[in-house]
Amino acid sequence: MTERKPRSWKRFGALSATIVGLGLALSGCVQLALDDLGAASPEISQKTLVDIKKKGMTVQAPVLVRLFKEESELEVWKQDASGRYALLKTYPICRWSGKLGPKKNDGDRQAPEGFYSVTKGMLNPQSQYYLSFNLGYPNRLEAALGYTGTALMVHGACSSSGCYAMTDQGVGEIYALVKASLEAGQSAFQVQAFPFRMTAQNMASHREDPNFEFWRTMKAGYDSFEATRTQPKISTCGGKYVVNAEFEGGEPKNPLAACPARIDTLNPAIAAKFKVEDTQLSALVEKDGPLHANAYVDGGMHPSFRVLLKQNGAEKLAARISTIKYPVSRPEAALADPYDGAK
Repeated sequence: MTERKPRSWKRFGALSATIVGLGLALSGCVQLALDDLGAASPEISQKTLVDIKKKGMTVQAPVLVRLFKEESELEVWKQDASGRYALLKTYPICRWSGKLGPKKNDGDRQAPEGFYSVTKGMLNPQSQYYLSFNLGYPNRLEAALGYTGTALMVHGACSSSGCYAMTDQGVGEIYALVKASLEAGQSAFQVQAFPFRMTAQNMASHREDPNFEFWRTMKAGYDSFEATRTQPKISTCGGKYVVNAEFEGGEPKNPLAACPARIDTLNPAIAAKFKVEDTQLSALVEKDGPLHANAYVDGGMHPSFRVLLKQNGAEKLAARISTIKYPVSRPEAALADPYDGAK
């Protein structure tokens, strides 16, 4: 997705009333209404400021972001007093495009999957889509593999052709959170973009997907973070991601060349997590259990937004979540996805 020339925006004085507890809509207990969305603001809401304090964090503490396509969720994690990351807040993704799997070609509508590093210079306060930050696609590995595409963003509105669209309300607070950490001295924050929550069960259900082996390399980063709540060190060699490795002769320079000999000792907590997950995944694959049936015409949308789209239509939804009433991208596909792709 290519950004147009920056344009000026009004800054809203009210604190962000970003979407809270949308996951409850899945239980049937709570149903979100358009009026619940509030006004967009590039500020941290009072509720989130209270949560930061309760969880032993500071606004300036380092931040880390995780994205999950299948669940249509973005997580913001911050370091707490222990120095480890703790989950601050989960935001529903209004729209992502493409299918499960990495982005490879410009124009394929795929939202990226991989590990990315976002610096302050990659934040755009005058984005066409209200606010945005660039993921940095293609990263070193993707560029070496010949993958193409530019300006892949996390941004506002509910329109995607390769980006993660969060609504103006959602991206306003996310932007404020990451900006505060970068301005406080964090040189860059890591973004982990996954196809789904990479449990052994989810992996096994996708075992016949052509991206399965690629996802296994990503799962190592997922498992490392789950085990330690510390940011995994991501290297690239042998045409893949390598997690928490120290190499003889230093960091590999060519992502496609064979990996040098490793000289590190694996963290016991990570080693134990890897062993458990590998054992569970092998058993589930051998058991030949059910395959994941969901497939996509064009991306996904968090179920809470899908309900609003169905009830109110694309124009009303777009008007409520975008300061410029940016159209919802391919609303018919958003209502249809995911669909039962079982043969």
